[in-house]
Amino acid sequence: MRISKRVLWLGAVCVGLWNSPVMATIQQEKLGIIGPDTLGIAAEADENADIPMLPTVEEISLTPAIPEELLRERFAKLEKSIPLTYHKSSHEFVEYFIYKKTKFTISMMEKMPLYFPLFEKTLQKYGLPTELKYLSMIESGLNPTALSRVRAGGLWQFMPATGREFGLYQDSYIDERFEPVKATEAACRYLKQLYNIFGDWELALASYNTGPGNVKRAMRRSHGTTFWGIWNALPKETRSYVPQYVAMNYMMNYGNDHGVYAQNTEYQIPNDTIHVNGYINLVTFCENTGIEFEELNKLNPQLTKTILPDQTRDFVLKVPSVKYTYLMSNRNVIMDSCTRRLLPSGVLLAGIDSARAASLGKGAYPYAFVDSDREGNEYAEEVVTKIKSQKSSHTVKRGETLQAIARRYDVAVAELKRWNHMRKNAVKRGQRLVFYRDVKVKVKPAIVASAKPEKELAKIDTIEKAVLAENEEQDEAEEIRQSSVTKIQSKKSSHIVKRGETLESISKKYNVEIAELRNWNHIRKSAIRGGQKLIVYKDVKVTVPAATIASSKNEKAERAEKEENRKSRHIKMRYHTVQQGDTLWNISLRYGLPVTDLKKANKIRGNEIKPGMKLIVSS
Repeated sequence: MRISKRVLWLGAVCVGLWNSPVMATIQQEKLGIIGPDTLGIAAEADENADIPMLPTVEEISLTPAIPEELLRERFAKLEKSIPLTYHKSSHEFVEYFIYKKTKFTISMMEKMPLYFPLFEKTLQKYGLPTELKYLSMIESGLNPTALSRVRAGGLWQFMPATGREFGLYQDSYIDERFEPVKATEAACRYLKQLYNIFGDWELALASYNTGPGNVKRAMRRSHGTTFWGIWNALPKETRSYVPQYVAMNYMMNYGNDHGVYAQNTEYQIPNDTIHVNGYINLVTFCENTGIEFEELNKLNPQLTKTILPDQTRDFVLKVPSVKYTYLMSNRNVIMDSCTRRLLPSGVLLAGIDSARAASLGKGAYPYAFVDSDREGNEYAEEVVTKIKSQKSSHTVKRGETLQAIARRYDVAVAELKRWNHMRKNAVKRGQRLVFYRDVKVKVKPAIVASAKPEKELAKIDTIEKAVLAENEEQDEAEEIRQSSVTKIQSKKSSHIVKRGETLESISKKYNVEIAELRNWNHIRKSAIRGGQKLIVYKDVKVTVPAATIASSKNEKAERAEKEENRKSRHIKMRYHTVQQGDTLWNISLRYGLPVTDLKKANKIRGNEIKPGMKLIVSS
């Protein structure tokens, strides 16, 4: 009796499901902007409106405007590697994009030339079907700065943790999920990984939307092996995801047949690149170069604020090509204005020595005065902030993961595992984890004196005249009394790598470039291990007795020439291999060489260099 009741109940449920109309539920979530909006992203209301606000349930009317036979025929023509299965929900979305969301469809047609060349090139690189390029339209409406309520961001809508897993860097100033090139690379790797799991493109697309775990769970519940076989067991949003993709693929190829045309087609802005190291104010940079800030933001959507911090290293900033020549010819003035550290107002730095004052020339004042209305003590101390690596620890609490701990302290998961000698990501409650992070340390340099401009100007003039007069009188006597000459020479030393140290922290410690450390030690990658011995060259002051210098000018010049020739024979040539995005300017900044010297040493007439070129960078 019990068995018969169960059989009857199961039969009734099956009949009810069979007779129920097939409904295509549609993605309800409209992407919104969250978090700090320093670049005016929220003001782009039209951009965010590009992502369709679709109704909860859509059904095919009894008299559809587009014949079913026509869609079936065209779907078959369009189908390549990814199946374009006709379904009532796909039919509904085609009509939806034609009649209800015409503006959205037009904007997608207009943006195709902007991103599709990049998508097609990257998909071909990874051996993926090129028709996957239409997926980004459903994900983000081709808006590189789109952010959803659940913090998925960018053209391909990566969650923060998934983005980090696929190498997309994120901090308070840069979010590479918004960078089209890197985000597309990550999306291709992710899609390829999903296809390797399921071996079916429709299931791979569904898992891109809801995650592979949910798709596998739906397969277990329904015992299906295809997307349409597990359709009823999938989340509502995912059921409409593949039909939306099919409809968008159709619209981009046959939209014109339904009277939908692109009006203002968008194209990529021709651009060049510069490398940024350290602090830069992007608003000031735009004002001095004549670049529109919106244009700079469009070229660099990964920037989330109007500045880059002090710890910025080798950030590639894209600038419009039409402004590049002006930027190169005025680079010193422009970069000084947007990267210079100004002294706090109202301070008078301590005087320098007389030899240094004389080298400044007549009329120079050996003090740095900054105007201010601030009143204070007669003497105050100026504080300089430096960044040092500090060791800390964290005790794992219940429910915490390695990824969550890494996000909390803004470090990479790989670094956490390396610092704690971990092979897997599993952590236990109560486990003590060691980590290193950069902290700001205040250092007190020379004493500075507070000054009131109105009262001190007369004193300043008097001091300036007195110092300069004294220097002029003592010039000859100083040369006679000078018993030694100070020279700067390069001295070889070594450094033993300690636990937690990186090439970046070591380069900061010795005030050298990372590229120089790699060159000196023949290191190709950034990885170093504890106990490794690194060679470091430092500039040191060497005192040479004045008696060794000949009194005759001709003899002195002859000796200097011989010395220079002798040194040149022992100097090891340093080279730089040109990378993609390198320019003569950023290479000259990296190695501290004037562009003219760099061009002269390498016999370069113009300003063009190509990746793979080997340039001499010895000073």
